[in-house]
Amino acid sequence: MRALQVRELLPDHGGCEVVDLPTPEPGVGEVRVRVRAASINFPDLLMTRGAYQLKPDLPFVSGLEFAGEVDAVGEGVTAWRVGDAVVGGNRFGAMAEYCIAPSGMLRRKPDRLSWQEAAAYPVAYLTAYVALVRGARIEPGEWVLVHGAAGGVGLAAVDLAKALGARVIAAASSVDKRDEIARLYAPDAVIDGAPGFRETVKDLTGGSGADAIFDPVGGDVFDESTRCIAFGGRLLVIGFASGRIPEVSVNMPLIKGFSVVGVRAGEYGRRFPGRGAENIAAIDALAAAGTIRPHVHAALDLADWREGFAMLERREVVGKVVLKP
Repeated sequence: MRALQVRELLPDHGGCEVVDLPTPEPGVGEVRVRVRAASINFPDLLMTRGAYQLKPDLPFVSGLEFAGEVDAVGEGVTAWRVGDAVVGGNRFGAMAEYCIAPSGMLRRKPDRLSWQEAAAYPVAYLTAYVALVRGARIEPGEWVLVHGAAGGVGLAAVDLAKALGARVIAAASSVDKRDEIARLYAPDAVIDGAPGFRETVKDLTGGSGADAIFDPVGGDVFDESTRCIAFGGRLLVIGFASGRIPEVSVNMPLIKGFSVVGVRAGEYGRRFPGRGAENIAAIDALAAAGTIRPHVHAALDLADWREGFAMLERREVVGKVVLKP
């Protein structure tokens, strides 16, 4: 089978190569999936140079999430049959023609979604759901400011917040990205995310500020967000794409009455398995109903993986990029 293998941890993905590997066999409780699409996520890029918290033994196959068909089942697997259409996530291994996953890590692919869309939604929409529903407890009519709204997770947050009945302000860095966000999801406002956005947010919200702020950027964006959040607001910390981890003086949330909420969707599910299963079931139901609509920026052949990685690094992607093994 073809697979994108990381052989060495090197800058610029220099240790990566598409190679031919033996087709793996499922073990006890495992399923082999014929991968139809695998989504590219930033952790995939980081793992090629050992810059992510998860450091698999070398060599390993890249890829966190995928969609495909059950090809074979291991001993003890009764939930799946050959031919079932599934989506799943694993710590690595998805960027190959076949991957092995524990049976319990798979879910049925929503019929409304294409292979590419199905590969693009699990991680992004789960993060958005844990942030907006569990973390922020969004109510219809509340104002939600989404930073990095063109990225895979940010765009999912825009889509989900709209589905939850919130009034959405999407912030993105370029005119082209803002135009595409407006075309795809028609948020209540699409604004420049550059410094100075706080005045725009205050004007849009009638001076009160945003009830919830979804921040995967950090740095200066976080700092300015503390100045346009409503009293009783929830500032959701998703990540630090800017490269700087910000700090906040505790007198700010004291005076303004807002909360800073850290969001780790996977860890939330591990800590609270029952609620984690509810989260997954909720986004699957929304996808099955057509209420959320994941957007695929580009679908590339596995051989073109380097261009897909570069698209993310150049921050030109609106939504997700997927590979077709």
